[in-house]
Amino acid sequence: MIVASKFKPAWWLRNRHAQTIFPKFFRRRPKLAIRRERIEFPDGDFADCDWVGGDSGPIVVVLHGLEGSIDSAYAVGVMALIERLGWRGALLHFRGCSGEPNRLATGYHSGFTADLEFLIEHLHATEPHTPLAAIGFSLGANVLLKWLGERGDAAPLAAAVAVSVPFDPAVAADTVERGLSRLYNWYLLRSMRLNTKRKFCRIRPPFELPDLATLKTFRQFDEAVTAPLHGFCDATDYYHQSGSRRLLRHIRVPTLIVQAMDDPVVGSGGVPDAEELASAVTLELSQRGGHVGFVSGGWPWQANYWAEERIRAHLLTHLEASAITPAAEAAYRPAQPPAASAAGFRDNSAAER
Repeated sequence: MIVASKFKPAWWLRNRHAQTIFPKFFRRRPKLAIRRERIEFPDGDFADCDWVGGDSGPIVVVLHGLEGSIDSAYAVGVMALIERLGWRGALLHFRGCSGEPNRLATGYHSGFTADLEFLIEHLHATEPHTPLAAIGFSLGANVLLKWLGERGDAAPLAAAVAVSVPFDPAVAADTVERGLSRLYNWYLLRSMRLNTKRKFCRIRPPFELPDLATLKTFRQFDEAVTAPLHGFCDATDYYHQSGSRRLLRHIRVPTLIVQAMDDPVVGSGGVPDAEELASAVTLELSQRGGHVGFVSGGWPWQANYWAEERIRAHLLTHLEASAITPAAEAAYRPAQPPAASAAGFRDNSAAER
């Protein structure tokens, strides 16, 4: 189902680029008492998971966007929201995004769902009667929707929310090559090149890398690095296999998608039609909002982050009084036992952010 959003942008922030940039540089970040756990995966790699909240209550898994982390404005905001609701939040850093390069040559990409699967397996096995939900932003939103589509009836979540989704990574790659959107291309690629260089200064790359400074677009980077590193034929193959759009009809978890038609990062060309959505999926489309922006409010010091209001309402509707459905309980079979070999969770540190 596709519905018209009720979002109204702040009068002083009607431009799509202003909506996108304002939260990053001007949003006040609440301090959170973060507990970090290190997840050891069966393949020998790791990722860090940051927790807020107590020792009981529903658990909400949060997935950040490309080159994001717990320090991203939207991540801090939604984790603070989860904590205020009395729930537990678990922000899963994609491999290499928590401040330390991961061990393996491979990393994360827009269609990599294995780490989310592992975390959900662990949580479900450890607390089988605890309601679970998930929220994804940008690239993390695509990962979440793709995983939900892959799992279908077997996804043990009570609810999910995806914000500013690059449903078709090829469309997003083309979008950031045009106009002022090239600013995001420059900013993100700079970070990607730097992190790639940092990793392969520590370990030997599996093939000869090109001069990273010559890779000026997402397509060039994905063709030369992402695709061969992760077993895709080329960038086109990577984009096709990684997009969530083709799997949306298989989602069975109540899912809210918050999307703006003026998104300067993912574009509007990849937004699905109503016929492509499962009955469990509601796509709220607004004409404005930018990319992970959706800022409303009378004045800059009164800024409200409307997407979080929608997240709160959706999760309260489906999560608080819910439990795993019998169908999901029966269908869910972990692809890899959470406690296999040396894989598992380890308390790493506690910090206030």
